[in-house]
Amino acid sequence: MKVLIADDDRLSARMLEANLTKSGYEVTVVSDGGRALQILNSDDRPQIAILDWMMPVMDGPEVCRQVRRAGGPYIYILLLTGNTDPSAVVTGMDAGADDYIRKPFDRAELHARLRSGRRIVELEEKLRRQATVDTLTGLLNRGAIMDRLGREMERALREKHPICVAIVDLDHFKKINDTFGHSAGDTVLREAASKMSSVLRPYDAVGRYGGEEFIIVFPRCDQSVASGIAERIRSSIAQRLEIDSQEVPVTASIGIAQAVASLTADEVIRAADNALFRAKESGRNRVELASGPLN
Repeated sequence: MKVLIADDDRLSARMLEANLTKSGYEVTVVSDGGRALQILNSDDRPQIAILDWMMPVMDGPEVCRQVRRAGGPYIYILLLTGNTDPSAVVTGMDAGADDYIRKPFDRAELHARLRSGRRIVELEEKLRRQATVDTLTGLLNRGAIMDRLGREMERALREKHPICVAIVDLDHFKKINDTFGHSAGDTVLREAASKMSSVLRPYDAVGRYGGEEFIIVFPRCDQSVASGIAERIRSSIAQRLEIDSQEVPVTASIGIAQAVASLTADEVIRAADNALFRAKESGRNRVELASGPLN
């Protein structure tokens, strides 16, 4: 589990780092609140943070406030303080801290609080997965992939870079269910999900939109790049799966739209859906692009 230590007291920081590293934690150490906030807001954020109360740039309580305001996956935050005033502890907890440790820290107390933090983080992750993951395929569910699309559209607007959306539809899926049974259909969905995940870039996102339809979000990507990835997805899905000694033919049609983020997510999805319709009308098992970048 990843832990961030933010403390401008070098001796204190080194002692904390040595204790945590010895216990198997993956530790990052910074010396000011500004850098701490940057790391806690990153995509690769730690699950636990130990923040000194008084630091340059931004103090511990203010880092807590900023992290809680930003939302995202839950981070368990411990404030490190030498202040013995009970009202100071209340201030820290009101800022969003989960617990506190007094300086100089006691090793046994530190690890007890970290164990408590691990339990809370693991429970939060379990609840988050239940709320955001499609249980059949293991992909993001409809709500989660739409949320991801919205956030990536906002980022594209801020950073002025292109973004593409693809809709993937398994061809003749009703026929697969009717001919081979719903259990075979479930196997086809799981296999398609696995194929898509294996082809995508680490920062792409894929989710189950409903039934046999999937949405893929390609950040920082124009149509030419997205279509190349989509073609690899189409090729990897196109196969004859052996399920219960029966060969099940599987193919997929894909529609892609590119847009700057001045449009809504629904408008981009509509354009991708229109491209998907053309792919179906043109014989299926193919990739079609929207008529051009949307503005």
